[in-house]
Amino acid sequence: MYRWEITRAALAQRVFAIVRSESYDQAAAVADTLLSAGLTTLEISLTTPFALEAVTTLVREVGEDAIIGAGAVLDATSARMAVDAGARFLSSPSLDAGVVRTGHRYGVPVFPGVATPTEMVRGMELGADALKLFPASGYAPGWITDVGAALPQAALLPAGGITIDTAPDWIAAGAVACGMGAELTEGDRDTVAKRVTELLARLADAR
Repeated sequence: MYRWEITRAALAQRVFAIVRSESYDQAAAVADTLLSAGLTTLEISLTTPFALEAVTTLVREVGEDAIIGAGAVLDATSARMAVDAGARFLSSPSLDAGVVRTGHRYGVPVFPGVATPTEMVRGMELGADALKLFPASGYAPGWITDVGAALPQAALLPAGGITIDTAPDWIAAGAVACGMGAELTEGDRDTVAKRVTELLARLADAR
């Protein structure tokens, strides 16, 4: 798949899960629950022990049925390791030119973190495929609407503090997708599955 095709597929459901766990086994279990519930995009945070091994295993298991990426990618070295592990996209809480260049060199989309219009413009100049507004907990959905009036070409992905109740508001305000971590992944298997089902239905209505 070309980079733009991966980006489109990764953001098709208007949400991607951020799996940040204390162990490989926990990350694998959470990912399995999310994917079984119908979610098609998730990232394994590199803050998780053996995160790259988890990425490799998931990519091998899901094939083309889901898009598995790597999160918390802070530098070019980590970006290359994530690409080698099979990550289909790279996500970061910060804006680093080396991460963008490395991902693009190997045909992998990159979603760097931004927090201001200046960083948004810089990210677009670097060729970012979408921009992660992080942490979104410091903003309200209306911020995206206001910034979008001046920068309508910016594809924003709010993440950090997004909940099932607020995610539709972010989409309605102009976000192309939302990143959700513990707000989506905490709980037992049935709880998470029900949460995913409800979220996907609510996001479909918000489009």
